[in-house]
Amino acid sequence: MQYLNRQLNSEKLTMKKIFFIVLLSLIVVSCNEGKKKESPVVEAEEMEIAYQSFGEEINDEGVLSKPEIIEKYKNLKPGDTVAVKFTSEVKEVCQNKGCWMRMDMGEEEAMVKFKDYAFFMPKDIAGQEVIVDGMAFVEEMSVEDQRHYAEDAGKTQEEIEAITEPKRTLSFVSSGVLIPEKQ
Repeated sequence: MQYLNRQLNSEKLTMKKIFFIVLLSLIVVSCNEGKKKESPVVEAEEMEIAYQSFGEEINDEGVLSKPEIIEKYKNLKPGDTVAVKFTSEVKEVCQNKGCWMRMDMGEEEAMVKFKDYAFFMPKDIAGQEVIVDGMAFVEEMSVEDQRHYAEDAGKTQEEIEAITEPKRTLSFVSSGVLIPEKQ
């Protein structure tokens, strides 16, 4: 009988040990689950964007949005200039050399040229958002210049000949451009 009691007590201890080990394992696993959920979340704003740089070295700080630059242009008169950095979509690029581009300004476009003709844009960036830094101004573009740019853009002879009057244009001389690298 004593032998039987010892056997039962021994089994109770073994069951208690097993129960204790299982309980301890569950606690450890649940603690690790909590730590996984606490991993840092990187906000989209905190992620650095890699850029391809053209012209003078510029950064992506203090960039005006398209609505902000449109408002600046509204307040300019021919002869006025303002130093700005803004972002907008490239609508068109010179297909001969990449020596100019047109950027979306809502109902209008801004003609962007490059300071001292010192750098050129890739010809395939139409549709991309870019950052440009430089001088914004408004000018009257001659018929001759309009026709020249239309020719560079690959317009038909009919489209070129349809240009018959000077035009008020939003202009920009860029000292540097940033194009986000495709990821």
